[in-house]
Amino acid sequence: MQRSAVVVVADKTSLKRPFIFANVVHMALCLFMLLMTIAWHRDHIQNDKLLSSASLAIMYVMEIGCLLLSVLGVVGALKGKRWCLILYATGMAAASQTIIIKTALSYQDVYQKRVVREETKLLSMMPLTATNKANRTLLYSIQQEFECCGLVEGYKDWGASIPPSCNCHSPGKCIRLRGSATLGAPKNQYVYRQPCLTIYVSELKLAFSLAMAIQFGSGVFWGVLLVMSIKLMGQMRRKQEFMALLQSNRYVPGAF
Repeated sequence: MQRSAVVVVADKTSLKRPFIFANVVHMALCLFMLLMTIAWHRDHIQNDKLLSSASLAIMYVMEIGCLLLSVLGVVGALKGKRWCLILYATGMAAASQTIIIKTALSYQDVYQKRVVREETKLLSMMPLTATNKANRTLLYSIQQEFECCGLVEGYKDWGASIPPSCNCHSPGKCIRLRGSATLGAPKNQYVYRQPCLTIYVSELKLAFSLAMAIQFGSGVFWGVLLVMSIKLMGQMRRKQEFMALLQSNRYVPGAF
């Protein structure tokens, strides 16, 4: 009875169940990200958009690799296979250190390449009255999505030809064009008050910061899983040694 009670207490203090639960959550997240990548990839193919093969390959390798690592960790915890947990810990150590260091070192560089490049691209379209058809199409979609008009000076950037995407239907965001305030504009037309450049750049910064936070958070989460796997391996080793003592009838109460 004393031996059974000791074993039960040892099981209750084990990291086995929390470790398995954390990895099941991780597998669900990896699977979700993989499905999102596949959908994004398919959408780009259907719309004949160019993709970076290197970036796409890295995304697939990271997501599939992390999914397989979690499967390996769950198998190791359920079956008590230390070699599975050793491979799991090695993979998680490499993944967590890589993404944390990469995120920290590349933050400013990626910011400059993505956010500043997009801002410069939009400013290069000025004046809007002389921009090409492709730029107009892009601006129309931005104006509809973010409920804004023009880039720098609002509707004035379009001169006499204010596009329908500037028409405002949201109270509080509109400005009323009275009479001939803008040549060619209908009388009493309502257009969006705010220019698009500041709104669009703010949304880009927010999306960029969120993406960086997710990357860094993933690295920290992988680090936590790494620590849990190391502690679990230690518990498994001590349990095996303890059970060996029980089997050999050399257990002395109070020795541990």
